[in-house]
Amino acid sequence: MVRPCPGAQGAESNYKKFGAEPADHAIGRSRGGLTTKIHLASDGRGRALGFVLTGGQVADTSLLAETLSEIRVAGARGRPRSRPRRVIADKGYPSKKNRAWLRSRGIAATIPERADQVAHRRRRPGRPIDFGDEQQARYKGRNVVERCFNRLKQWRGIAARTDKTARNFHAGLCLAATLQWV
Repeated sequence: MVRPCPGAQGAESNYKKFGAEPADHAIGRSRGGLTTKIHLASDGRGRALGFVLTGGQVADTSLLAETLSEIRVAGARGRPRSRPRRVIADKGYPSKKNRAWLRSRGIAATIPERADQVAHRRRRPGRPIDFGDEQQARYKGRNVVERCFNRLKQWRGIAARTDKTARNFHAGLCLAATLQWV
């Protein structure tokens, strides 16, 4: 009987490292493999205002407050503006915690509910979330963030995440975002 090659018996992939990835690398395992997630806030013209780097497995909804706290927009005088008037986000961000955080700071929100939340609300009615025609018209402007990502990822180093540490990757993002503003 001929034994098959040892490589054909389901050995671990070569790209996996032994042990956990260091926290300062912002690399995590998601469905696509080892990835980095960029949580980004942009203005209405598609320019990056603030971003946070995490591993690919981190949920979007858990970092809304941290991402918005990165915003600093300098004005003509006084302190930099750090609080937006309105937040437009996709279905990755709705949660009671996020909505309460935004409400406590006086920030208006345009965030649609996920299908599971709508079904839960039908079973246990409470405070309704208005997502009428006016909100839907505002929500159409969410593609500005996607265009911001596309402009940032025109840099090959950002699109491919070739930097080993998150500090270097963050510096590249800062440089690309600065050039968007200039």
